[in-house]
Amino acid sequence: MSIFLPSRILALQAIRCSRRTLSTTLRWSADPWPLPHSPQHLSNTQTPSDIPPPTPISRSGESKETLHARLVYQSRKRGTLESDLLLSTFARDHLRQMDETELKEYDKLLDEPDWDIYYWATGSRTPPERWQKSSVLEKLTIHAKNEGKVVRKMPPL
Repeated sequence: MSIFLPSRILALQAIRCSRRTLSTTLRWSADPWPLPHSPQHLSNTQTPSDIPPPTPISRSGESKETLHARLVYQSRKRGTLESDLLLSTFARDHLRQMDETELKEYDKLLDEPDWDIYYWATGSRTPPERWQKSSVLEKLTIHAKNEGKVVRKMPPL
């Protein structure tokens, strides 16, 4: 009987050790990549109000065709997929009908941070006073609602 006792003790110790080593790490307290429109994402992407609006690059002498081509490209290459999809389909559908003043207003809008534009257009945040009465942002908001339930995909460059 004494022969079997040490082997039984070793087997029990092995079981106890394996239980202890299953997981000794602490669980993450928050998701490092929260989903858009979640409260955590809304709070993490808030632009501080004390930061002045960005100063646009001066582009004197730019033709309307060059301005249009640049805005199409900048609408497509934003940095976040949500903004890329929203702004590139908006540019495809609306830029041709805009006059030069609206194109310049849209150009100024593109100088704003991506998540701000996205959340203003989707109605998750109220835009700052400088964009409250913007006809371009109003068109973008209507486009973002997608009332026709159109399946949108990235347009070709």
